[in-house]
Amino acid sequence: MHIWVDADACPGAIKEILFRAAGRTGLPLTLVANQALRVPPSPHIRMVQVPGGFDEADKYIAARVAAGDLVITADIPLAAEVVARDAQALSPRGEAYGKENIRELLDLRNFMDTLRGTGVDTGGPAAFSQADRQAFANRLDRLLARR
Repeated sequence: MHIWVDADACPGAIKEILFRAAGRTGLPLTLVANQALRVPPSPHIRMVQVPGGFDEADKYIAARVAAGDLVITADIPLAAEVVARDAQALSPRGEAYGKENIRELLDLRNFMDTLRGTGVDTGGPAAFSQADRQAFANRLDRLLARR
């Protein structure tokens, strides 16, 4: 299992959890972002900087993810592609994306995008909270324990 992180918008607290998990499990962890990010020195952790541009990090991850890998992303279209490749996807808030829910989530995302395109203010996500951090850590631990 390889852990991939769509790191441009991933909260720092989640990255820290992932750094510790990579050190504990020895699993390879790759953060992909449009800008350089600091990562701790570790043979298991690397950072890949992709060119600036729309969805470049997503494209990089999608081209390399394999069945059984884990991708951390809040991007629903990337999660859908990951799930279609028999890999696992997890949001930074601890929501697991899978074959049983990805179609519904993608449809909802597209609907909200259409609303925003017509000028409707749909608001944004709630601020990232300690409960979100804990939900992510718990879900990650369960996924890693099952591998």
